[in-house]
Amino acid sequence: MTALALIDYGAGNLHSVHNALRKAGADDAVITADPDVVAGADRIVLPGVGAFRACRDALVAIPGMVEAMNEAVRQRGVPFLGVCVGMQLLADAGEEFGRHEGLGWIGGTVRLIEPRDPAIKVPHMGWNDVALRGTPPLLEAGEAYFLHSYHFEAADPAHVAAVTDHGGPLVAAVARDTIIGCQFHPEKSQSYGLSFLSRFLDWRP
Repeated sequence: MTALALIDYGAGNLHSVHNALRKAGADDAVITADPDVVAGADRIVLPGVGAFRACRDALVAIPGMVEAMNEAVRQRGVPFLGVCVGMQLLADAGEEFGRHEGLGWIGGTVRLIEPRDPAIKVPHMGWNDVALRGTPPLLEAGEAYFLHSYHFEAADPAHVAAVTDHGGPLVAAVARDTIIGCQFHPEKSQSYGLSFLSRFLDWRP
C-alpha cells in the first residue's frame, strides 16, 4: 500500500508539489498515473494548473483513474487534497471554454473572477490573506500565494473553509468529510504552505 499518491495526469505543478510534500515530511510520496496505486493509497493529492477543461480531460483520459479516486476517497474515506485546479475539479462543473463536468464531490461551479472594481486585474496573482470560515480542518489564518482567473462558487456555504479578497470575496479553500481543496499554491507559499502540507500529512479525519 502506498502512503501518499500524487496523481500524475500532466499537471504543470506536479514536481513542485512533490518537492513541497517531501519538504513537509512526505518521504514516501509516490508520483503515479496507476489507478491501482491510487485506489490503495493512504492519502491522495491532486495537483493542477491551467484550464479546467484541459485538466479534466487529462484526468478522465487515464483509464480507471476517476473510479479509483472515488473508491479511495468516497468509499474508503482516504484523506484527499486538491491543489489549485485540482481543487476546482472537485466542483460539479467549470465554465472555462464552455461548461464542463467536474468530479462533483463538492457542489459548486467554477466561474471567471469578476471583481467589483474594474481597476482590479484578473488573474488574481500574488500573496493574499487566507481568512477562515468557521473552524475548518488543517487551515490557519495567514497569507498564501495565489494565481488563478477562475474561482470556486460553492453551492453550500458550509463547504467554504476559507476565503480571500480580490475585488470581493473569493473561495480560498473548500472542505467536506475527508476532502480538502486549496485555491492557493502551498508549494509557492513558503512556510505557510509547508505547514499546511505537514498538517495534511498528519490528518486523521
